[in-house]
Amino acid sequence: MQDVESHASLTLIDVPGGLPWLGHLRAFKHRPLRTMSEWWCRYGDALRFRLGPKTVHLFSHPALAEEVLLSQSERFGKVYEQRRPTGLALVLGNGLVTSSGEVWKRHRRIIQPVFHRSRMTAMANRMAQVGEQRLAGWKAHGERSIDIAAEMMQLTLEVISQTMFHTSVAQHMDQISHSLRVSLKYAFDSFHNPVHLPAWIPTARNREFGRALRFMDTLIYELVAARRQSGAQHDDLLNLLLQARDEETGIGLSDQELRDEALTIFAAGHETTANALAWTWYLLATHPEVRTRFHTEVDRVLHGRTPTADDLQHLPYTRAIFDESLRLYPPVPAIQRKTLTETTLGGFSLPANAIVLVGLYNLHRHPAFWADPERFLPERWLDGTRPPARCAYLPFGVGPRACVGTHFAAVEGPLLLALIGQRYDPQLAQESVEPEVMVTLRPKNGIRMTLQRRHQPVTFG
Repeated sequence: MQDVESHASLTLIDVPGGLPWLGHLRAFKHRPLRTMSEWWCRYGDALRFRLGPKTVHLFSHPALAEEVLLSQSERFGKVYEQRRPTGLALVLGNGLVTSSGEVWKRHRRIIQPVFHRSRMTAMANRMAQVGEQRLAGWKAHGERSIDIAAEMMQLTLEVISQTMFHTSVAQHMDQISHSLRVSLKYAFDSFHNPVHLPAWIPTARNREFGRALRFMDTLIYELVAARRQSGAQHDDLLNLLLQARDEETGIGLSDQELRDEALTIFAAGHETTANALAWTWYLLATHPEVRTRFHTEVDRVLHGRTPTADDLQHLPYTRAIFDESLRLYPPVPAIQRKTLTETTLGGFSLPANAIVLVGLYNLHRHPAFWADPERFLPERWLDGTRPPARCAYLPFGVGPRACVGTHFAAVEGPLLLALIGQRYDPQLAQESVEPEVMVTLRPKNGIRMTLQRRHQPVTFG
C-alpha cells in the first residue's frame, strides 16, 4: 500500500480533447461519473478540465483530499453564494450544507447536539418502529417486483420525519419523492450548464422546479406552524431550531433560516442513507456468498425480534457490509469546494476562486490504497481494520465540514439492513443497474427487485 504522504510526484494534468467554448461539457453532461472515473484512470490523480467557461480541478488522491478538507480547510470554502445561488443553494437556501462563515458556525452549534451519540439509542428505537410499519405494507407486494431504491427512499423519509420532526409524512410520500428528485436534478444540472436559464424565466423545466420547491416550502412551513401552534415540546431537531437564540442578541432564527435548516436536514438526512441502502441490496443480490453470511448473522443475533442499537455491536458483518457498500457507492461521489485565496496544493498553484472536486468515488477505488478495489469485500472491514490511509475513505466527508449526521447514518443503515434482512431476501429483477449523479449517487431508473420472504426464526427467551 502507498504512503498517503507520497504525493510529491503528482502533476496537474489538463484533460485533452476540450472543444472551443464548450470545453469538456459534452462528455461530462452525458455521464459525469463514468467520465470522471475514466479521466482519472487515464490521466491520474490531479486533473483540470473545462465546463464551458468554468475550469474545474478533480483530485483523487488521499493526500490532496487531506489538504483540501483538513490541513488547508480554511483556504477552501463552499462554492455557494447567497446573493447568486446555484446548485444545491437553489433548493436548500443558506442551510448547513450550503452556508459559510459565522452563519454556518452558529447553525452547526445549534444542530450538532441532536445528532450526538448519546441520543442514538432512542433514535434507533424510532427507526426500528418506522421500519416495522413499512415492512407491514410489503406483504401486499407478493411476488411482484418493486423499485427497492424508491422503497428505501420512502422508508428513510419517514425515519427522518419521525426522528427529527416528530411527525409522519406518509400521506405526502409520493409528492415529496417527486419534488426532491426534480429539485436535485435541477440543482446538479445548474452546476455544469453554462447556459442555465435563471429560475424566474417561465420555461417548462423552470415551472416544474418552481412547483416542486413551492410544495417543499409549504410542507416545511406547515410543520413549523403546527409545532408553534401546539406548543408541544419534543426532543427533536425542530424543537432545537425553534428554541435557538443568538448568544449576543437573544434573537431566534428567522422563518427563512428555520426553513433552510429544516429542509436541509429533511432532504440530506434521508437521501444519502436511502441511496446507500439501495446499493447495498443490489450488492447483496449479486453476491450470494455475502448474502448467506449476512442472513446467518442476523438470524443468530436477533432470533426474529426487532433490532436495537445495542444489537449493532453483535452484528459486525452487517456493519461491514454497509461500510463496504459506502466505499463502492459513496452517497455523495465528489465533494465540491472553491479556493478562497491563491493556494499551493500538492506542489502546484491554484488561483483564487478555483473550483475543486475531491473525487470520493475515485478515492474509494484507488488501487494504490485498496487491495482488489473493484470487488465487494465486506471482510476488509472486520477485526477493527481501519481504512488503508487517512482520507482514503470519506463517505461522510472529514474535517470541520464533515456530515453532521454521521452517527445517525452509521446506526440507521445497519439497523434497517438487519431488520429487513431477517425477513426478506430481495432478488434482482433486472439485468443491469447504472449509477447516476444527481448531487447524490442514485441508481439510474431505480433497482427492480422481488421481495422473497425468508423463514421467520424462532424467538427464544
